[in-house]
Amino acid sequence: MYRISSLSCYRGRKEACQATRAISTTSRREVIKFFSSLQGKAPKKIHAILKETLGEHALPYATVKNWVAQFKRGDFSTFDAPRPGRPKTVTTPEIIDQIHELILEDRRISVKSIAEQLGISRERVGSIIHEDLGIRKLSAKWVPKCLNADQKRQRCQSSEQHFGIFLARSK
Repeated sequence: MYRISSLSCYRGRKEACQATRAISTTSRREVIKFFSSLQGKAPKKIHAILKETLGEHALPYATVKNWVAQFKRGDFSTFDAPRPGRPKTVTTPEIIDQIHELILEDRRISVKSIAEQLGISRERVGSIIHEDLGIRKLSAKWVPKCLNADQKRQRCQSSEQHFGIFLARSK
């Protein structure tokens, strides 16, 4: 049940020091729960062990005391509770497809206008364009970052044709 099974054979502070180095907040809760529930240690002793083990990174005594009290009441989990609110990103396949369609319709469209049309932030639009779609802005047009050999050859041919037409008209 506990991820701190190495502490079950606790014989002294040295073993605890080695077992609890650089642990996360969730693991710290488990260590405190272990020492308070199974070992029957007081909050002061638990804090002393954590202080010796983690040094300046140890939790304050007040936090240890509150957590021990909450564990004894049974209303405190060792895991973080899920937080309500919107998701961190709006990068969904539908949004990516919508942005790609907008760019294909108008290669000169700006990030700002895409963000306004879709109702998401400019930073998220830029991230989707550059990271997910692999497109960059070149001469005010959105173009793919990596062209395959066939696309490169086709662009060279069309550029040569345009240059030939330009030279013919300038004479």
